[in-house]
Amino acid sequence: MEAAGSGAAFFKRGSLFWFAVITVAFGYYTWVAFWPQSIPCQKLGPLGLFTQYLVDNHLVLIRNMYWFAWLIHVGEAIYALILCSKKGITDGWARLLWFLQTFLFGIASLSVLLAYKPYHHKKK
Repeated sequence: MEAAGSGAAFFKRGSLFWFAVITVAFGYYTWVAFWPQSIPCQKLGPLGLFTQYLVDNHLVLIRNMYWFAWLIHVGEAIYALILCSKKGITDGWARLLWFLQTFLFGIASLSVLLAYKPYHHKKK
């Protein structure tokens, strides 16, 4: 997608570092929420001990917060579409990419869109 010009098709990928962190963290969270019995907690050091404590004492909360986190991502993705309209991004493909990227990576994507300042010609 073009990063300059009219801005109607603006799309910029977020940070690969944050995408990797979010992917690993959400992957681990999914594992904890749905297959906690298969996690080798004793081999994960302090993270394993903490995970075991949470699974033993707060599994229902873990699962509820998991779905709440996805709900937040849905909200962020919808807000990304609203921001696209406000910032003059009208290209359907660019809007879809913003929606999907924000749905999957949340604020790591949304922050890029929030920082985007479209160029406006001043009328005389």
